[in-house]
Amino acid sequence: MTSKPENIQKAADALYQAHKAKTPCDPIRDLLEDGDVDGAYAVQETNTRRWLAEGRKLVGRKIGLTSVAVQQQLGVDQPDYGMLFADMAIAEGEEMPLGALLQPKAEAEVAFVIGKDLTDEQMTLSDLISAVEYALPALEIVDSRVADWNIRILDTVADNASSGLYVLGAQPVKLDGLDLRTCGMVMSLYGEPVSTGVGAACLGHPLNAALWLAKTMARVGRPLSAGDQIMSGALGPMVTASPGDVLEARIEGLGSVRAAFAKE
Repeated sequence: MTSKPENIQKAADALYQAHKAKTPCDPIRDLLEDGDVDGAYAVQETNTRRWLAEGRKLVGRKIGLTSVAVQQQLGVDQPDYGMLFADMAIAEGEEMPLGALLQPKAEAEVAFVIGKDLTDEQMTLSDLISAVEYALPALEIVDSRVADWNIRILDTVADNASSGLYVLGAQPVKLDGLDLRTCGMVMSLYGEPVSTGVGAACLGHPLNAALWLAKTMARVGRPLSAGDQIMSGALGPMVTASPGDVLEARIEGLGSVRAAFAKE
């Protein structure tokens, strides 16, 4: 069933206010019809338009739920997507501002930067590969405006795929010669490993995830443009981040990226 427009607006308002006030809200799933993922995306789009009207700038997209285990946990059979805004990007070496986050967790990912517009929803993997300018190691700091991470699929989709901030490595790497399917990842906290993974954990290959995203974005009317960034999804388990933490992810073939969280 389709959710009522007034309930879509109520859900969007709740998440918007939680973001602005930096105070988590209750889950919004009960405002929507059971299983109405399209309604949850309508909530996300409502707030995307609101943010753009307020001057935020879109610089890319992110993919969530690339792990089959997490998909099964939330009762879905495909990933989800969210918007990347310019003010979500944190330069490597710059501290993560605590005031921008509610309940952060970190994921290590492969990021892609696109060199041409991707408007064809029937594009192939080779079309995507030819459009990728370079890849980067990345840390996504996921966050939730829903209290205690009490989320289901409708909550996370509506909440911009539980987006927060992200950090990109500063050394671009061309795809030539990279094996992103078998690349290993280790995320460390103060030098101690806290998460490990491999490229194949991301829908079998990070480029598979990026292709799904590019085709989906073309279909829903927000196609990727030249210069856009793609956060292609987690390579391993996410890690809770605390004030003062310093996390570093090293991805085979791509190098490393570091995120430092401000102290209280």
